[in-house]
Amino acid sequence: MSTLAASSEVPVSPAGAGRPGALSVLAVALAALLSVPVVVVLANVFLPSEGTWPHLVATVLPEYIVNSLGLMFGVAYGVITIGVTTAWLTTMCRFPGRRLLEWGLLLPMAVPAYVMAYAYTDFLQFAGPVQSLLREWTGWGARDYWFPDVRSLWGAVAMLSFVLYPYVYLLARAAFLEQSDSMLEVARVSGYNGWRAFLHVALPLARPAIAAGTALALMETLADFGTVSYFGVQTFTTGIYRAWFSLGDHVAAAQLSATLLGFVFVILLVERFSRGRAGFHNTSHRRRATYPYRLRGLMALVALIACAIPLALGFFLPAGIMLHMALTSGDAQFGARYVELTFNTVTLATITSALAIALALLVGYAARSSKSALVRGANRIAGLGYAVPGAVIAVGVLIPVTRLDHALAAGISALTGIEAGLLLTGGIAALVYAYLARFFAVSLQTIEAGLAKITPSMDYAARSLGLGPGATLARVHAPLLLRSALIAGLLVFVDVMKELPATFVMRPFNFDTLAVQAFNLASDERLTEASTAALTIVAAGLLPIAMLSKMMLQPRSGSV
Repeated sequence: MSTLAASSEVPVSPAGAGRPGALSVLAVALAALLSVPVVVVLANVFLPSEGTWPHLVATVLPEYIVNSLGLMFGVAYGVITIGVTTAWLTTMCRFPGRRLLEWGLLLPMAVPAYVMAYAYTDFLQFAGPVQSLLREWTGWGARDYWFPDVRSLWGAVAMLSFVLYPYVYLLARAAFLEQSDSMLEVARVSGYNGWRAFLHVALPLARPAIAAGTALALMETLADFGTVSYFGVQTFTTGIYRAWFSLGDHVAAAQLSATLLGFVFVILLVERFSRGRAGFHNTSHRRRATYPYRLRGLMALVALIACAIPLALGFFLPAGIMLHMALTSGDAQFGARYVELTFNTVTLATITSALAIALALLVGYAARSSKSALVRGANRIAGLGYAVPGAVIAVGVLIPVTRLDHALAAGISALTGIEAGLLLTGGIAALVYAYLARFFAVSLQTIEAGLAKITPSMDYAARSLGLGPGATLARVHAPLLLRSALIAGLLVFVDVMKELPATFVMRPFNFDTLAVQAFNLASDERLTEASTAALTIVAAGLLPIAMLSKMMLQPRSGSV
């Protein structure tokens, strides 16, 4: 999310610096635990598979690569175009409806990409309202016209672009808000109009934020399973699932996961090397307090339409379609069954977000209070999980946890004679662990951004009063980090609610979530029934998104 772009470099408090205390040891241990899934995946690259890997290389691997690259380039273009345009208009221009649009443009974050895929499939298919109306108006038959198939690569690009552009919008808007009046005034004096000022002044300064938002969107694109699977687009995530479940070859699944990690690594390197030694700094302390470009007439209408289209296509239209389907012919099991599904989903999201906040406070403060290179390195390792797709995390968790589970069951049986069953994978413990490995970086970077705003003098004062690191964290920093912790919890909560690949692979027997229910029904082409679960996911995500938009779109926020 937006907090991932925040700097985690913080001043180091003096006392105890360089001495690895209990907090530092705990931070290193947590980082090691959260890095286990990635290490397991990479370790399996060199193991012999059951003949599956050579078959994949010879048959489907080229298709996985081509489709994944096509998705990446298409989504990159879409999210940059939509996100930067809307961020500039809502930040620098004044026009009717701007105040409503500046937070409304975040609403597509509440709609999972696979939910949007279900909605647009029903809307644009042959029997859907668009083609039916077209035939009614023109009198054409089924073979008299051509209509693009939304269940295709370009359809997946469109769905993912509408869902993921808020990443770029949020970061770009934050960058534009931090730019000063004086730079724009100099641009005006130099004869630059609004377009040239944007292109030559504001855009270069916002480039790091835009690149960070685009990288996040691309990592989510590579991690997507529901949309590409439903649209029949063969990518690495669908291949990982097929290798694990259909072919039963966990080594091949891990090798595909490692290849996918290579794509993620390239994404993270491209922007860094593309910048070279260029710097992007705002040295002025004058912050923009007014909207420099007041739009009227036709230009105001164009700005309004440009911002309203992504919101309409990314939220109101799919939500409206789902609502209509749910009210007319939704899931007949709606009732007690959906209370259970919602309870399961909210329980997983609540447990994960609470643990993520607590662990992020420990790891983030340990990095702040220690000069140890090991602690700071552990801090970086613990934050790598967000770059790892859910399908990869699932494979990396299942391989070691399943072996540990069987070993524990055998040990308990040998010692007590009691058949304990599978304690970790038989419940939600392994699934929560996978969520933490996947989304811990979100909470960590949010907490680190909050810590960066706290002056080091507070650390000095606390230590001079005799407080140790743990007491300083509990009595001084934790109250000041309340807003950051709330943002971190909401971000993780929303991410867990929408997560599908890891949940689908690792959920315990007879334990489904709203995401799994929607995907199962849609996979059976029961779209109208899937609409109920899909709409419930969207509705449950609206409140956290509304709270986030209020907190994260404020100029000069102290926590993000």
